[in-house]
Amino acid sequence: MRGLSSTPVIQRALSVVREAKEPRVSILAEINDKTGSLHDVLRYFWKYDINITHIESRPSPKGCDCFKFYIDFDGYVGELNTDKFLAELNKVCRNLLVLDQKEVPWFPRKRDELDVIANRVLDAGKDLESDHPGFHDKVYRARRAELADIAVNFKQGESIPFIKYTPEELSVWAAVYDRLSALHDRYACSEYLETLRLMEAHCGYSRTSIPQAQDISNFLMEKTGFSLRPVAGLLSSRDFLNGLAFRVFFSTQYIRHHSKPLYTPEPDICHELIGHAPMFADPVFADFSQEIGLASLGATDEEIVKLASCYWFSVEFGLIREKGQIKAFGAGILSSFGELEYSCSPTRPAGGSNERSKLVPWDPNVASVTKYPITTYQPTYFVAESLNDVKVTMRKYCEDLARPFHARYNPLNGHIWVDRAISRKPCATN
Repeated sequence: MRGLSSTPVIQRALSVVREAKEPRVSILAEINDKTGSLHDVLRYFWKYDINITHIESRPSPKGCDCFKFYIDFDGYVGELNTDKFLAELNKVCRNLLVLDQKEVPWFPRKRDELDVIANRVLDAGKDLESDHPGFHDKVYRARRAELADIAVNFKQGESIPFIKYTPEELSVWAAVYDRLSALHDRYACSEYLETLRLMEAHCGYSRTSIPQAQDISNFLMEKTGFSLRPVAGLLSSRDFLNGLAFRVFFSTQYIRHHSKPLYTPEPDICHELIGHAPMFADPVFADFSQEIGLASLGATDEEIVKLASCYWFSVEFGLIREKGQIKAFGAGILSSFGELEYSCSPTRPAGGSNERSKLVPWDPNVASVTKYPITTYQPTYFVAESLNDVKVTMRKYCEDLARPFHARYNPLNGHIWVDRAISRKPCATN
């Protein structure tokens, strides 16, 4: 007679449970301090074919003749093999505690789950504020709605739809491209200039044509594994940074209003494609951007604010020293003709400050708690010695955060691996 656990109905039920839970067990093992104790514990992992995913020692109280190990391994409490293993392990440990799963804010665990967060926009592309230059332009608003719908209907893994830009949109792009080109030659970092020339040759960048997002995405994927994903509007800091963990950059699809081609109250394709996209082709820049993204997974709201601030002062408004000169690598500067001169002008007095703004050494610990405006030029810019300086210090900052787990991205299967058992809090749209 077959046991109930082997019936199809029960097997399907177990499958549903396993899909909903993290397939990992966390234990705290207290072991006697004597020769061979750790070996006696580890041999049971081999005996029951249990895969350890993380192990670390924990300090023991003074005067205690034992030591503790925190261990994560693949499996489920309730499975016959896992339960037998834990029962035997308990016999050789002074004390064995099976820990509850760590509950964290929901985040995507696999690339396809980016579909969950992509449409949680704070404001959709078609919804304009009353002070927006295109607010009273019905044709412009209809075009924004059309582009927003393309982004909303996009699914991860699909090709980004080809967009036929209108003559009016092309004229806006040309005005921005012309104004920025000369300034880039003077104030953009060498990594940006080198990539932009390649993108002009291979991705359709020019003053007369707006490059297609899929062509850019293909180029970036070949260079650093980054890709673009269309989005209808602004995302929350948490959702946007989560995307960077997968080397995915959420990009808006619309362009600023033709009445003010050199002004935009929001990120548009000029900001995304001219400011951001070229830098994601640089391996060092791509690495530290993903570092911020990985640190954002499951982070507290307070840590998200700090990481978003680091992102703001680097990816958006970062500066570096290059052969004794101040150069821009942040997209918010690279896509703004006014801020390029404001932040990088060589007429800045010795000491790096003037009445309008100040330059300070790049330090994520300081940047993470520095306030910033979003509608005016920055009163403070952080200056790094190189992109590698940004990467190394950002990695150190992320390592020092009190993170609930450590995460790695596997580009082969598009999944995030974490080093302990977790439970993701359900989100409203999950």
